[in-house]
Amino acid sequence: MRKDLVWTLGFMLLLASGAQAQRDAAGAACGTALCGSLIFIPILILVLNIALLVWVARDAKSRGMDSAVVWMILVMFTSVIGLVIYIFSRPQGNLIQCPHCHNQRLQASAKCPHCGNA
Repeated sequence: MRKDLVWTLGFMLLLASGAQAQRDAAGAACGTALCGSLIFIPILILVLNIALLVWVARDAKSRGMDSAVVWMILVMFTSVIGLVIYIFSRPQGNLIQCPHCHNQRLQASAKCPHCGNA
């Protein structure tokens, strides 16, 4: 009878240690996920900001604005507010493809800002 009690207690301890190992693994997985999201979110924000700066520079160049770098710097330091200011102050009009260099330019502009052809 005593051997059965020892085996039962041993089996219960084994199950309890397995459950503890599962809780430890679940905690480690949650910690890894949290750490991963703490790294992923700032990288995602940085990538989106770089994409926004590239878009502002290309759009300003396509619209024939000489100050594309100034607009990039403004948007870089002021983020959404700078983007709203840029959108309202940029030249309005349709962008068309230049037949010579195949870049975008304003339809109303006399010359392409990229290649200088009419």
